[in-house]
Amino acid sequence: MWQGVSVTHGSETDAEGSAASVGRVHRAARFEDAVYERVEPRLRQRGWRDTIVPYTGYGTPSWVRVFGRLLLSRPERALGRTRAIRGWRSFATLPVTDEPVIVEVGDRQHQVRTDRGGYIDAVVEAELEPGWRSLRLHRAGAETVEAPVCVVDPNVRFAVVSDIDDTVMVTTLPRPLLAAWNTFVLDEYARSPVPGMAVLYERLMTAHPDAPVFYLSTGAWNVAPTLTRFLSRNLYPPGPLLLTDWGPTTDRWFRSGQAHKRATLARLAGEFPHIRWLLVGDDGQHDPEIYGDFAASHPDNVAAVAIRQLSPTQSVLAGGLPVPADGPARADGQRRSWMYAPDGAGLARQLGEHGLL
Repeated sequence: MWQGVSVTHGSETDAEGSAASVGRVHRAARFEDAVYERVEPRLRQRGWRDTIVPYTGYGTPSWVRVFGRLLLSRPERALGRTRAIRGWRSFATLPVTDEPVIVEVGDRQHQVRTDRGGYIDAVVEAELEPGWRSLRLHRAGAETVEAPVCVVDPNVRFAVVSDIDDTVMVTTLPRPLLAAWNTFVLDEYARSPVPGMAVLYERLMTAHPDAPVFYLSTGAWNVAPTLTRFLSRNLYPPGPLLLTDWGPTTDRWFRSGQAHKRATLARLAGEFPHIRWLLVGDDGQHDPEIYGDFAASHPDNVAAVAIRQLSPTQSVLAGGLPVPADGPARADGQRRSWMYAPDGAGLARQLGEHGLL
């Protein structure tokens, strides 16, 4: 029996406003939708077909959050290819909007709908054992695919939230031109890991074998398959990617990356109220500020904050200065446990002193 579930894709429901609720849609979004409506029938006439791209989900034994995207693709384009992919190709996609997709979780079936970006982001009921499980996504005319799901044990009390850019993967995002080059031109094999971070995460998983790792980034969902392969190839622990959708929203030209991170952290705290989080990021963007605000508003949900320090030149080009090494003060004048180091080895040493390794 199908069970209807509302789609709650973060790009449309985070703290970016709700212009759609009052009937106004940004002109950029209207233009984008008009282009899709004009191009889609022509591509279908040329034989393009629906393709479901699964992303890694997460949840508990009683519910799971399902991620995926419904796209139009060339008939000859195989899913799951492993050859190097230039960045821009990940963005040359056409979403299939407002269409039903069936989610099979065990012996249960749920019908969800894609949003205006073709995304699936839905919470559905489940009966699953903790650990890594899989669910199936399918619709008429599209190949059935399996999506991995990280089912968090209710007894888990420690987990990791990790940034990606310049935290686990060198992308040089503080330098806008190089960031564009890295995102749209370089293939995935040209990206390099941050020294020592994979070893740090391996040690964390050894010390906390049941702890899930969530990768929270302002990066686009388009590059999720590339990021997943990068993390696996460089021996980072698997975990759900919590990304966003580039492009216009219903109320602005581009969605806010900071709002995405803040809303996602708040959501994780609500979904897993008994977990204390190790927040890992870098000081080249806004991670110290975002993590500091989260620690102030959720003091019982933060085990520690580990910040990878960029070089002074990178910090200046990023538009700011590093946060003091003891971290920002809480409202009550106390300090949370903040750690700073330029690489994974330095952070591991401090986390060990803090009793987390």
